[in-house]
Amino acid sequence: MNSRRALIVRGGWPGHQPVETTDLFLPFLESNGFDVRIEDSSEIYADAAVLAETDLIVQAVSMSEISAAAVKGLRDAVLAGTGFAGWHGGIVDSYRVNSDYLQLVGGQFVKHPAKAPDQIRGDGADSFVPHTIAITDLGREHEITRGIADFALTTEQYWVLHDDLDDVLATTTHPARSDQPWHRPVTSPAVWTRSWGAGRVFVATPGHDVEVLRDSNVRTIVERGLLWASRGEPA
Repeated sequence: MNSRRALIVRGGWPGHQPVETTDLFLPFLESNGFDVRIEDSSEIYADAAVLAETDLIVQAVSMSEISAAAVKGLRDAVLAGTGFAGWHGGIVDSYRVNSDYLQLVGGQFVKHPAKAPDQIRGDGADSFVPHTIAITDLGREHEITRGIADFALTTEQYWVLHDDLDDVLATTTHPARSDQPWHRPVTSPAVWTRSWGAGRVFVATPGHDVEVLRDSNVRTIVERGLLWASRGEPA
């Protein structure tokens, strides 16, 4: 019998492949001692009894809306020690208009700058740009990112608004470009952790689709992050 319980909540915009991406991590969670429950609605967060028995919530819900009861239940659960984790739009582009949710997560997606105008082809790949995920000094020492060097990706590069309660383990820098309105490079967090009461929050902004999550560096970071966030992991 497994000793811990994980709750996967998935849905929202289908372009982020919420079913396929979360399915990718099911064997990992089960092999690490989790009984996994899957829900397709954030309303499960309003069930205090379920969340009290949950050690880790993995969320993959892009955009969408959340009820007042559900966001309160989520915040209360994390405050009491339930871990909360996710990647890409499934956690930092969820419930855009709910300030209580945004405060819990500590970051909000606002843009993924596209390719230069002469490279635009009018398809989804227009927003896939080559960029670097740079491990911070803190990240080089942290168990989630220790031993991982800076690495390159070609996918959506998230521009994120954030606050200084985040412990940033990796960043990505948007270069200044003549075709864009900003005038100097802008650095956004790409991987961070956050303590909230007795709970832990883990966020990785890479993870647009299954292909990105299969990148060895991204997958290692996410897998380590899930374990780190879970209730019962050592501090």
